Amino acid sequence: QVHLVESGGGLVQPGGSLRLTCRDSRSIFSTFAPRTMGWYRQGPGQQRELVASISSRTNTHYAESVKGRFTISRDNSQKKVYLQMNALKPEDTAVYYCNVVPAYEDSWGQGTQVTVSS
Repeated sequence: QVHLVESGGGLVQPGGSLRLTCRDSRSIFSTFAPRTMGWYRQGPGQQRELVASISSRTNTHYAESVKGRFTISRDNSQKKVYLQMNALKPEDTAVYYCNVVPAYEDSWGQGTQVTVSS
């Protein structure tokens, strides 16, 4: 089981950057490290979507809408996953969540709000 806490969101102007952090406060290293982790987002009136994932071997995948702008990384020793977001656009406005890929439906955290607006 996991307990995921997201942080780092905020209000940023178009073209700006943010770095999101996700920490799993429940897993131990031996259970966290093998998991593929992902960042998901849910915009206003939209379904939740997977925007980036990173495997245990640090293979990464990105949604087309964020490719080239977002970078996912992980620190297994800290049980953390990061999402560096650059060149932010208004359409990136959403609540961002992290979870395992595929997601554990009973493990969604509070998420962190990202608002891109001038």
